[in-house]
Amino acid sequence: MASPNELLHAATTAAEAAGRFLRTVDRPADPAGWVAKGRADWATEVDRESERIITDVLLRALPGSRVVGEELNPDVVTDGLVWIVDPLDGTTNFLHGFPAYAVSIAAARDGVLQAAAVLHVPLDRLTTAVRGGGTLERGRPVRVSPITDPGHALIGTGFPFRDFDRLDEYVAQFRRVVLGATGIRRPGSAAIDLADVAAGRFEGFWEQRLSAWDIAAGILLVREAGGRVTDREGRDLGVEHGEVIAGNPPIHDWLLGAVRGGR
Repeated sequence: MASPNELLHAATTAAEAAGRFLRTVDRPADPAGWVAKGRADWATEVDRESERIITDVLLRALPGSRVVGEELNPDVVTDGLVWIVDPLDGTTNFLHGFPAYAVSIAAARDGVLQAAAVLHVPLDRLTTAVRGGGTLERGRPVRVSPITDPGHALIGTGFPFRDFDRLDEYVAQFRRVVLGATGIRRPGSAAIDLADVAAGRFEGFWEQRLSAWDIAAGILLVREAGGRVTDREGRDLGVEHGEVIAGNPPIHDWLLGAVRGGR
């Protein structure tokens, strides 16, 4: 059985290979080359080739494991060794030349996260974690922010862009958070947002709806850096789709209350 460190080695090798591809490929600036998965939700041949590169590396390293992700297999499975992959998190940013997009790879065994790698491609910033081993950026240990006062906290978020049935609820959440925090940012990649929480650049992050491949790696990064990642009920998230509230413990608790409307 592969150790968490061996899983991490495979994940980082795959992320770096995909990152090299994404830095050299021509982005399809003409919308005629974009495929709509839903409203304002795009995929291109670039996404698919990045996922092919990642899948090839992972399955050669760990034969018999499975890869799930939006382009290959969108069904979340939890039995055995599973890779949860987003080959290009922030596709819209990539398509517009906005420098905030990432490769996100997590390994889970029987539904328990074991290793994670998030590569912020334009910055070549690799954030990694193994279960029980802490979080690193390019080999340097990182921790969640020590800031505990919401009035000094910088919070990341993701605006609704595809489904708007909870837009009014989100606007109310935004109002409560912006009135309590020092600022809110929306880079457009949940994988990067969670890496930023893990490294202390954000004190917290929330978004209403995310897929497992958007957040699986980031969940482990934050937890191993000393933070919390839950749903709006305060339940620790696993390998699943859903709402996300993350942060260092005090800011997580405050943000959870703000999202739920309690304060």
